[in-house]
Amino acid sequence: MGIELRKMRDSVGQTTAQAAAVFNLDRTKITQVEKGHYPITAERVRVLAEAFGEADAEYVAALASMAGERHKGWWDEYRGFVPQGFLDICELEYYSMGMQSYQICHPPGPMQSERYCRAIFQHAQSPLTPRVIETRVEQRLRRSQTLMTEGAHPYTAIVYEAALRAQFGGRDVTREQLDWMLELSLRPHVTLRVVTFESGGFMGSGQAIIYANGPVPRLDTVQYDSVDGPIFLHTTEHLNTYRTIIKRMTDRSLSVEGSRDLIAKIKKEI
Repeated sequence: MGIELRKMRDSVGQTTAQAAAVFNLDRTKITQVEKGHYPITAERVRVLAEAFGEADAEYVAALASMAGERHKGWWDEYRGFVPQGFLDICELEYYSMGMQSYQICHPPGPMQSERYCRAIFQHAQSPLTPRVIETRVEQRLRRSQTLMTEGAHPYTAIVYEAALRAQFGGRDVTREQLDWMLELSLRPHVTLRVVTFESGGFMGSGQAIIYANGPVPRLDTVQYDSVDGPIFLHTTEHLNTYRTIIKRMTDRSLSVEGSRDLIAKIKKEI
């Protein structure tokens, strides 16, 4: 909400003081709203949008529906126990209207089996204690329940072949993981496609990406991983770039049926 209001304000060249004057408030209130530290009502969102000359009624309505006090979600149970970035991703996924994920080194988090997920955390960059590992595994499985349950919003995963062949946890765990992905791929809201080694080079090959669909395209969000935690992108330029990247990845990937066949073949080879 804060990011979008700041983008609207910047687009017309207004200062926070000018925006605050609309409500006869101190400019610091607007600053706090734009930083996400202070709530704003739906009515004030509409008033600001009108003051900023925003003409996209569907966009304004979507913003207004997001206004008000933040409600606690299931991920809040893990606050203080897992990194904040993990919780931000859960919140992003929960409120999205659909998810698209591209992964290079291992399957998307919500599509990982329990043993495979545990094996990944055992190889974390900074060694984790057994207790922390179990907490993170539990939290990731809760993500899976939210996104993989039938009836959830559409979820599309584009996975590079290397992610299917990397044997985190050994052969048995990897075979179990591939079986689990095949099972999930049969669910009506899940689309799973594989980019093979033979596909050659392609745009975005060096990044793991999550693309979350908002209630309107202008409220879409891109997330990618960094050493310091997840990065979130919201600008029109970034969204357009990553839409292109994902389209090209999709064009390079196998069909849904071909992807399932390859996963089954890799499982036999392991």
